Amino acid sequence: MATAQQIAKLREQTLQRANLDDSRQGIRIVVTMATCGIAAGAQKVYETLRKEITRYGLNNVIVAPTGCNGLCHYEPIVDIYVPGKEKVTYVQVTAEKIKKIIALHLFAGKPVLDYAYEKDMTYQMPIALSNSGIINPESIEEYIALGGYRAEIKALDMKPEEVIAEIKASGLRGRGGGGFLTGLKWEYTARAEADQKYVLCNADEGDPGAFMDRSILEGDPHKIIEAMSIAGYAIEATCGFIYVRAEYPLAVKRLELAIEQARKLGLLGKNILGKNFSFDLEIRLGAGAFVCGEETALMASIEGKRGEPRPRPPFPALKGLFNKPTLLNNVETFANVPMILNNGAEWYSSIGTAKSKGTKVFALGGKINNTGLIEIPMGTRLGDVIYKIGGGIPKGKKFKAAQTGGPSGGCIPADYIDSPIEYETLIELGSMMGSGGLIVMDEETCMVDVARFFLEFTVEESCGKCPPCRIGTKRMLELLAKITNNEGQVGDLEKLEQLAKTITAASLCGLGQTAPNPVLSTIRYFRSEYEAHIIERKCPAGVCKAFLEFTIIDDKCRKCGLCARTCPVRAITGKIKEQHVIDREKCTKCGLCMSKCPVKAIQKKSRE
Repeated sequence: MATAQQIAKLREQTLQRANLDDSRQGIRIVVTMATCGIAAGAQKVYETLRKEITRYGLNNVIVAPTGCNGLCHYEPIVDIYVPGKEKVTYVQVTAEKIKKIIALHLFAGKPVLDYAYEKDMTYQMPIALSNSGIINPESIEEYIALGGYRAEIKALDMKPEEVIAEIKASGLRGRGGGGFLTGLKWEYTARAEADQKYVLCNADEGDPGAFMDRSILEGDPHKIIEAMSIAGYAIEATCGFIYVRAEYPLAVKRLELAIEQARKLGLLGKNILGKNFSFDLEIRLGAGAFVCGEETALMASIEGKRGEPRPRPPFPALKGLFNKPTLLNNVETFANVPMILNNGAEWYSSIGTAKSKGTKVFALGGKINNTGLIEIPMGTRLGDVIYKIGGGIPKGKKFKAAQTGGPSGGCIPADYIDSPIEYETLIELGSMMGSGGLIVMDEETCMVDVARFFLEFTVEESCGKCPPCRIGTKRMLELLAKITNNEGQVGDLEKLEQLAKTITAASLCGLGQTAPNPVLSTIRYFRSEYEAHIIERKCPAGVCKAFLEFTIIDDKCRKCGLCARTCPVRAITGKIKEQHVIDREKCTKCGLCMSKCPVKAIQKKSRE
């Protein structure tokens, strides 16, 4: 059983041993080994690095895996810390590159600048991600060395109501979508009287393009364990569950290890830190149902039932898991809690805007140069995210829109690029914060097709319990399919809008209530594109296949026959050194011929 004094001593020992503080005597090398890094080849880089360190007999070098540092576009990434010198970040590292880096950087003292990258953090502020990409997530000692579990020690010396008051004063709002005040939710649950209460962490991240929660769990699992323990103390709960997607095997592995490590040190279990407080955690795996991100459906799934939402009230704070008072927050919300207690509510509330405090983590993707994970203060301009953090649009294309909030959110057009990213502003624009997916679109994006894509996802993921969502979203998808298939009719937009209003008002849970958002926002801002599909019979962006035709430009074609050999349906005829022709009836408009043509002699355009 560890005491606060023993934790403090362990912190000092680990700082020296792991070379995490300014007085480190050795060299520290970390490899980003989150899912994105491993997918890009980080495992081989890590293994090669360890072999090279052993081969050269570099006994003063510590090599460790770490989590995602946000530069997903540049994986695999290796950071080298040499005492007295600036950290050097190497990107897109291969096994061969790491050999050269070791030889030149460590022996000759000359960083290989051709492989290096300087991350600009001007517009970012890591709070939830403060340890990700720095510590070894599989080492509780390294977490403790950088202040881990200090917030829990502090909380246990406070009264539960004092802990809740601190969270309330910080202004922290739920990062899972709705933006409800976290401290208020804790207070409601604390007031409920029961012989048993629960703390739940929603790690069922299902939005297309979202990977914020996964990255935090893979890079800093102890932060979530500490935060949930603090929440358990504040509401007088003794048991907690982390509901995580089974599709996140690395996150699950590191969570299981972190829970085991915390138990061994007495930071989970009976009489934590010698106090009269007991709390333990278990992991529950989700089967990939998007609807289980809704709190009551999540609880039903943990209970072993079909993952379906139930009507509210009663709210989970009074009657949640197993009909007991239950507190549920998502991963990012919990990741802010230790930082708030360590630095104070006043510090946290000084960040962000009047009604949106702190920072927000986003998974930045789509038509953007620097895809990855970012954390920005609330109120940051959308344009700064796209151009100053994201590096702008590839190939010099124009920014057209940004989708926030995933299938539940909406599209923000280029006219609002100066808008601050905060809860109220996004709602006013017809979108929402959501869990934090931010997908950028350029001028070659068809907004009707985007709406169809997100609605198709929602239809597929609907649990089917209530008719407005089960039937209504299906009817909306059928109308969008007609429009994108060149079968749209005058009056379809009015039908879509009427269906959307009905579904929003009558659906049982948030999945159905927000499902029409992508459609409504695209009609609101890009109505002319819908009308072009229906009235002019063309897709302005050249995306919807039903409106396209491919042609071979005679004066560019060198008659090599590559397009004909490439076509999977043999829609292109013509012998080598003779004119080639595309049979429009056979053509499936897959675009393979255009992508393979070495002289760009095949063009795609909307039918006139």
